[in-house]
Parts: sequence; C-alpha cells; structure tokens
Amino acid sequence: MNDALLGKHLIYLYDSGWRYELYVKNATTIDYRIHSGPVGGRWVKDQAVHTARLDSGAHTLSWTEPTGTSVALVVDLEHRRLHGAIFFPRWVWDDPAKTACFQNDHLDRMTALRDLGPTYPVEVVDESARITFIDQRDTDDETVIDRAPDELPDGYADRTR
Repeated sequence: MNDALLGKHLIYLYDSGWRYELYVKNATTIDYRIHSGPVGGRWVKDQAVHTARLDSGAHTLSWTEPTGTSVALVVDLEHRRLHGAIFFPRWVWDDPAKTACFQNDHLDRMTALRDLGPTYPVEVVDESARITFIDQRDTDDETVIDRAPDELPDGYADRTR
C-alpha cells in the first residue's frame, strides 16, 4: 500500500445521496460507518481489506464482509472523488435493516444469515461519490470510528474539509 492512504479518514457522499465514512486503519484493515442509504446505521471495525495504488493520488480498496457483501472502491484523493461498486447478496438487499448494527457484536448472526441466504441474484450498486471530508489520522487509532452513526453529534457526517 502507498503510505498516502494510511490513516486517511474520509466521509463521502454517493450521487444517490448515501453517505459513508471510512478510516484506513492500517495496511490491511479499515473501519467504516454508513450514515444513510439502505444499510444506514451499520458500522464495522477491523474489516480486512486489499489495497493497491493506481497512481500518485488514486487507490483501490476491496473487501468481502461476513454478510457476503463485496465492495470495490477507487479512491482519488487528489480530485476528491470515489467510485464504488457494492455487490449485495439478495438477503441483504431484500432486508437491509438486518445489517444495520455494529457488525462486530453480531458476527455469528451475520454469517448465519449469509449462509441461510438467498445470496443470488446479487444486487450491484455502481456509482460515484464526492469526498466531502479528508483528515489524516495516526494508524490504528481506535477513536476514529468508535460508535454508531446515530450516536454522533447532529451534522457530523455533513462536515467538509
């Protein structure tokens, strides 16, 4: 991984209006919160991630969650743009509220629901986002993503910088 992505804390707004937050905790791990959209209220710590540098300001991040959802992001820090492809298994798309929790406290439940399915057909959400907030944090900072989206101050996710 290019060190330029390490410790980055981002808030981004998809063209659909869905708002997400991501912290690149270290070279192999991310934490994230989902502020709005079908799985709004979901937050995750210590998600394993694969990263690659495309050029000096652009990177890819990809991962598969215990829910069976796979995510591929292209993050362009220089232009403050992001493109995401999210591959939702059918059970998540049909009832996203089941995943709107702190996933780490419900790993057994998430994998049981994934195994129960249905996983197909997969719903693909493929769209661009504007990065509204970028902050540089230390790596492995447990305070960046440390609570549910609804426990944050009003306007937190609307920040820009």
